[in-house]
Order: sequence, then C-alpha cells, then structure tokens
Amino acid sequence: MKEKSRILYVEDDETLSFVTMDNLELNGYKVDHCPDGETALESFYKNNYDLCILDVMLPKMDGFALAEKIRASDPNVPILFLTAKSMKEDRLQGLRLGADDYITKPFSIEELILKIEIFLKRKFVTAPANEVFRIGRYSFDYRNLTLALDEEKRSLTQKEADLLKMLYDHKNNVVKRSVILEKLWGEDDYFLGRSMDVFISRLRKYLSGDPNLKIDNIHGVGFKLVAD
Repeated sequence: MKEKSRILYVEDDETLSFVTMDNLELNGYKVDHCPDGETALESFYKNNYDLCILDVMLPKMDGFALAEKIRASDPNVPILFLTAKSMKEDRLQGLRLGADDYITKPFSIEELILKIEIFLKRKFVTAPANEVFRIGRYSFDYRNLTLALDEEKRSLTQKEADLLKMLYDHKNNVVKRSVILEKLWGEDDYFLGRSMDVFISRLRKYLSGDPNLKIDNIHGVGFKLVAD
C-alpha cells in the first residue's frame, strides 16, 4: 500500500480546522493539526512532512515567523499559506519568506486539494541522475535542488528549481507568462502572476554572481534567461 503523504496544517479556527482536516483525511492524507505557531514548530522539528499549510494569523508565533523557521530548517518542503482575501501584502510577504504558494480564504476544499496535488506530484517526481546543468558560471543540480557558484552552494525550493529549469530549457528565448503560470502554478491568474514575479526576483538575486547572466522581463509577454 502506498504510504500517505503527511501534512502539517496550522490553523487556529477550530471549525475551519475540523472541516478541512476531515476532508483532507477523506482524500487520503495524514494530517497533523496545530492551533498555534509554537506547537507547529515543535511538531515540525519532531516529524517529517511532505507539505506545510500555514495560516498567517496565528497565536504565539505568526505564520510568517513560522515559515522562516521551517525554511531555515528545511529549504525544500513545500509551504502553502492561507491568507485573507483582502490582505494582498500578506501573500507577497509570505512568498518573500520562502513560501511556495498561497490560497485565499474562504477557499473550496477542491481548490486546496488541487494545490496540494500539484506540489506533491512535483516533490515525488524522480529526475534523471544526470540533471546537472551549467548556467553561466553556476552549476544547477535540478534533482537535488541546489545552485552552486564556486564553493558556495544554495538550496532551492522545488518551485524555484522548477522555474529555473523551465527558463533554462528555453534559454535565450521568451517563455510566456501564461505558459509558466499554467504549468507551475496551475492557472493563469493575476495574483498568481504576482507570486511568479516574486520568484523571478528571487532567481535574479541568486544568479547575480555572474554578470553575464540575466533574466529579462519582456513586458506583457514573459521572461527570457539570457545566457551563453
């Protein structure tokens, strides 16, 4: 029997937590629920999780602080933020801290499960052993989610690696925004586009050690990785 994917779910709303947990477990996931940030961090340190779902507004330790500590401990575990529909800055702040995506409240269980499936599908895909690429002066190990320049090695999140790989596969050519969004975020949506822009900015920073590399923004069209 296939082992269930294990999810850390952090939410202080008792009613929402009960309904969400019940539905996730009915869909075959093993869910550990925590009502506050401190309890969640203790649980994260003790257990291995395939995905973390974090509310922003939490007692004792908010979702942002929790995400920072989780990301410092594990640079690769997917993090999905739950944010209020009106709080656009919350979404961007979460992405800057290393979250992979967000979902706005109120959300449908179907939407949440779709997001979870997208992340877990990428997480468990086994890449060929030789997927190490040269990008300018950098060595990009897609399988092991690392980007190295000389002796300095950086861990990437799965989504950062997926985005860099997509740009690399089409280097010196424009990749349309809509194509990136549909393939990596699941749909072409304005707010998901803002999320993608945060990831592009992050990759630009990571590649800044090689002045001959750049990611061009072709306004209204897409992005192009310019490399030799």
